[in-house]
Amino acid sequence: MISLLIADDQELIRDGLASILRSQAGINVVGTAADGAEAVRTARELRPDVTLMDLRMPGTDGIEATRQLLRSDTPPTRVVVLTTFDEDDLIMTALQAGASGFLLKDLPRQRLVEALHAVHAGDLQLAPSITQRLVERHLRRHASPERSAKLERLSERETEVLRKVAQGATNAEIAGSLHLSESTVKTHVSRLLSKLGVRDRVQLVIAAYEGGLVP
Repeated sequence: MISLLIADDQELIRDGLASILRSQAGINVVGTAADGAEAVRTARELRPDVTLMDLRMPGTDGIEATRQLLRSDTPPTRVVVLTTFDEDDLIMTALQAGASGFLLKDLPRQRLVEALHAVHAGDLQLAPSITQRLVERHLRRHASPERSAKLERLSERETEVLRKVAQGATNAEIAGSLHLSESTVKTHVSRLLSKLGVRDRVQLVIAAYEGGLVP
């Protein structure tokens, strides 16, 4: 069961998200907040597993609230940004502040639920359009001819898993398409991180693009 805090300055959106997510199995909405300062106070008090954070809020905005919550060695929550704004600078600032996800408010309900579970399990979650832009931005700056050699050392199964990750599939989706258990997929992802010398899922996507595994 994931305990969830929702922070959004628009009451209709805040209450709508709470109503939708309370109806989902495995999610317990423990509180809401109308601005960043209230989100910080409430998260420190309730210590939710995940906080769904809007960006543009009066007073303390979502970026600063995220920064305040995650600057400690034992942060009280993981933060997923949920916003209508997808400017590159905002995305990078949120990720640098420590956010575990950056999602757009037009995503389907089920995709939001899956993303919350994935973040709770330790994954980084980005909207597919954002992942593509970050990959393209990185490739323009950091082309790496050495990446293909590292990919060639992967097993056939690891290559299949990496290709699915690069296409934006969740662990559950990968497990279903490759007829594996989710725990096995997590093991493969962990090995990919180690073998390719990268720290998170976004960098796995970058490695797959750089090495020519996906166009």
